[in-house]
Amino acid sequence: MQDTNSASITPECQNEQTTTEVLQIGNRTIQASELIPLLANYQLLPQLLRELIIDEAIAAIECKPEELAQAKQRFFAEKQLTQATDIQAWLAHQGLSDAQLDNIIVRKIKLDKYKQVTWGPKLESYFFQLKAKLDKVIYSLLRTQDPGLAQELYFRLQAKEQSFAEVAQKYSQGPESQTGGLVGPVEQSTLHPAMVQLLSSCQPGQISPPSRIAEWYVIVRVEKFVPAQLDEPMKARLLNDLFEGWMQEQQREVVISH
Repeated sequence: MQDTNSASITPECQNEQTTTEVLQIGNRTIQASELIPLLANYQLLPQLLRELIIDEAIAAIECKPEELAQAKQRFFAEKQLTQATDIQAWLAHQGLSDAQLDNIIVRKIKLDKYKQVTWGPKLESYFFQLKAKLDKVIYSLLRTQDPGLAQELYFRLQAKEQSFAEVAQKYSQGPESQTGGLVGPVEQSTLHPAMVQLLSSCQPGQISPPSRIAEWYVIVRVEKFVPAQLDEPMKARLLNDLFEGWMQEQQREVVISH
């Protein structure tokens, strides 16, 4: 593949004088001996290492022709490429041949299979191990740095002089004031540990007394707890988490010398 604006890879050497010339970028010729230093300078060696580890891991995984055909159909549908001319124009714009696109799609299929074979049986136990962090909560929040005001607002809410939304909109000092105090649904793992503890101690509908969290005095009301489900999106997320953990271990074990 080659165009005037992209690098071209020389597939084979013509003679002895060109045996080390592997890239031509504009008027610049890149020698083989320059590649590793360039990759290091541009901080691309870790990415190259990652791809090489993947290649080795998926080498024994098979991809059937019908799997490739179905994946290509989904790929073109996602790109909204319905006509052969549109597909060819897209490939030309990307600098890809049909065979290169097939290789990219096959590689993804094989990687997905590798993840499923390697970590699929562990997903359920991993999910329950993390479930407390994956559970979501919807809550109303009011925060201020004035402890006296926080106490006064708590009494107003308890006496039902004003709604939580009204008080939060007028007095809360965070972005939640724009939503009448309503926050979420958010995973509990993304919250401050003290906030998680506070929310866990509240029943839905219960208004908490002011509590100090960092520089804030906060009042919260749990609206709803949303338990995490091991559905398909969650399975895909957890598979990827396990894969990335494995990948980091593999990369730490490799010493790059150049």
